[in-house]
Amino acid sequence: MTKPTREEAEKAVHTLLRWAGDDPAREGLVDTPARVTRAFEDWFSGYDQDPEEYLTRTFEEIDGYDDMVILKDIRFESHCEHHLAPIIGRAHVGYLPTRRVVGISKLARVVETFARRLQVQEKMNAQIANCIQKVLEPKGVAVVIEASHQCMTTRGVHKSGVTMVTSSMFGAFRDNSDTRKEFLNIVGNPASREDR
Repeated sequence: MTKPTREEAEKAVHTLLRWAGDDPAREGLVDTPARVTRAFEDWFSGYDQDPEEYLTRTFEEIDGYDDMVILKDIRFESHCEHHLAPIIGRAHVGYLPTRRVVGISKLARVVETFARRLQVQEKMNAQIANCIQKVLEPKGVAVVIEASHQCMTTRGVHKSGVTMVTSSMFGAFRDNSDTRKEFLNIVGNPASREDR
């Protein structure tokens, strides 16, 4: 697939503005095609990043630590692949290390990389968990995502205040109910919390 040029992208935005019923030549919209194109570069920068690369630098000096490592409340903004509407939420990521751990900012970068692509929440949840499991090879991975989908709150059914919760559990988090419960207890019950 050949990526369109910036000029082609701006022309597409120009066409959509006309299709919406406005005049792209008026003062307030004259620079909008360029602005939208720059916004797309930011919103969808995850396509130019390799999430696995963030997890390759690890640390083995952990003095035998083998309990959970959890990074919770990782705020993200993504976009629904069906309507290009924002998905705004939080991810909670945990894993049980074997011999090594990764810097915690790298877990947040993995979430950010997948979020900055066109997404479906279930797919994004699985992508994050699969990536961590593949690269770190821990005893288990748990990822819970809670998010509000603007494709549902600002159009269609128009239901605000609704949060979607998804989870992916591998290894000990799937096989051991006590481990799973401990993780969920630490991150809290996402569905019952108000957005902070």
